[in-house]
Amino acid sequence: MAEEVLNKEYFINVVNDLIDLAEEKKDYYTDLDSAIGDGDHGFNLSLGFREVERNLPEWKDENINTFYKKVGQALLDKVGGSSGPLYGSFFMKFGLPVKTKGADEGVTAEEFVDMMERGVAIIEKRGKAKVGEKTMVDTLRPAQDKLKEAVESGKPIKEAMKEALDTGKEGLESTRNIVAKKGRAMRLGERAIGHLDPGAASSADILEVFYDNMPD
Repeated sequence: MAEEVLNKEYFINVVNDLIDLAEEKKDYYTDLDSAIGDGDHGFNLSLGFREVERNLPEWKDENINTFYKKVGQALLDKVGGSSGPLYGSFFMKFGLPVKTKGADEGVTAEEFVDMMERGVAIIEKRGKAKVGEKTMVDTLRPAQDKLKEAVESGKPIKEAMKEALDTGKEGLESTRNIVAKKGRAMRLGERAIGHLDPGAASSADILEVFYDNMPD
């Protein structure tokens, strides 16, 4: 059986759908953030991905690493709050494992796992966060660990990503019952219980975009 490969079109389609996601879920993320944070998560993501959309035609011919570095830089430059540095860093690091590949070369399942690991690891490092602190890491780290486990066990990449997505959604739901230990929500103490973390919510939706675009 031929090795599974994700081509560059897949990665461009993901970003196109993230642009749509940022607009469609803007109010939802804002509502979540208004309950426990600054209330700007949805607005900030929308602002950042509008900048990505403006530049996308110029970036499409780049290799995957350079393409995602430019996406990440746009988010760093345009998005305020904590989400800009975190998501910006995620995308800037995301392509590093395939930086030597040409613009038309695809990505294997194992390389995709490495790409996701680079992104999640930099979020953990920059946010100084770990699972259980009511942040996007509660979605991303369990999802990434499940993705790696599933790929290493030989499962097809789409099946592995579905398992990762389901695990990430469980992580998102867990934030409802966590007392925040990071960010503005920390000041609320137990009053933050009952609310989903907005970053964990947007992270779960981002994972779903990566899954939905995977070929059958």
